[in-house]
Amino acid sequence: MAVRVQSAAFDYGAECAAFAQGAGDAGAVVTFAGIVRDEGGRLSAMEIEHYPGMTERALAAIEDEARERWHLSDALIIHRFGPLAPGEIIMMVATAARHRGDAFAAAEYLMDYLKSRAPFWKKETTAKGDAGWVDARESDEAALKRW
Repeated sequence: MAVRVQSAAFDYGAECAAFAQGAGDAGAVVTFAGIVRDEGGRLSAMEIEHYPGMTERALAAIEDEARERWHLSDALIIHRFGPLAPGEIIMMVATAARHRGDAFAAAEYLMDYLKSRAPFWKKETTAKGDAGWVDARESDEAALKRW
């Protein structure tokens, strides 16, 4: 189990390889990376804010809940904060389980909760200036309801 909230970029490939190597007797590893969308060239930056301490506790609780629902041998959540440019990786989720069904379901669960409930606030900046805070999307809330 690992939760990291950081401003620094990370090497997605290296994180995936290290996670898979440490997966022990798992028969499946699922990984996902969230990337700042370019929004058709409209977005110039995204600023992500959080409350240190509170955010890590919330992510650890989400991960614990996934572990209770599915048979995971390991899980990893990395989420960045601070200014990010289009194309940069915002976050990653990795899950390991004896069987792929548990690994996939737990990864989707973590992604849905990170997208809609994790205590991060996103502010977009466009070429025209500050576009403001990003509101929750109905599609994200709908995805969360399936759990």
